[in-house]
Order: sequence, then C-alpha cells, then structure tokens
Amino acid sequence: MKRDERLYALVQILRDGKLRTAQELARAMGVSTRTIWRDMAIMAQTGLPIEGERGLGYVLRAPLVLPPVMLTADELAALMGALGAVAEDDAHPQARPARSLLNKVLVLLPQAGVAPE
Repeated sequence: MKRDERLYALVQILRDGKLRTAQELARAMGVSTRTIWRDMAIMAQTGLPIEGERGLGYVLRAPLVLPPVMLTADELAALMGALGAVAEDDAHPQARPARSLLNKVLVLLPQAGVAPE
C-alpha cells in the first residue's frame, strides 16, 4: 500500500474518535509502529487535528469532512459501465435516475483531476 493510501486509511480509522495505539494501527495497516509514528507526524504537520504521542496512542480530536468515496480506476470503470447500461435502456425503471447520476459523476470527474473516458 502506498503512503498516501495508508494515510487516508489511517484517517478513516481515526474518524471514530477513539484512542488508538501505534501498535494497533500498525497491525491494521501491515506496517511497523515506527512507520505509524512517522505517518502521525506527517498528518499532524499538515494540520489534521491528530493528538497523541508514542506510547499513549493517537486520536482525531475534531470532526473531519472527507469525500465519502475514493474510487479506484477499476471501480470507476464498473460504476460508469453499469450506469451507462441502465441509462441507455429506456424501458428500465431506473434509466432516468441513472442518466442523472451519470451526468453528475461526469461533472465531478474533472474536478477530481480525472479525465472522463
């Protein structure tokens, strides 16, 4: 797992507001506690409301709003394919909502730095 993916996953774990030890986080991420210490320092330096220290544990103190979904390229392709198939079938009861959702996703892709296919 790349560091940016790991940092995102760590934030997702910490969003519940519970105190987590570096050992617990390391086990969940499949890395060493030293890596978790470095990751926590990086996140704190970026301004995330991470509190804690080695030996005690870490907690995310303030609510954090993140995009609800981070899609992989394969997931995005599956989503777009499924929406496209339903949207093209005028007899399908969900065709109209599928077209609407497909248009919304197409508008959001460039904002997320993804070129629509």
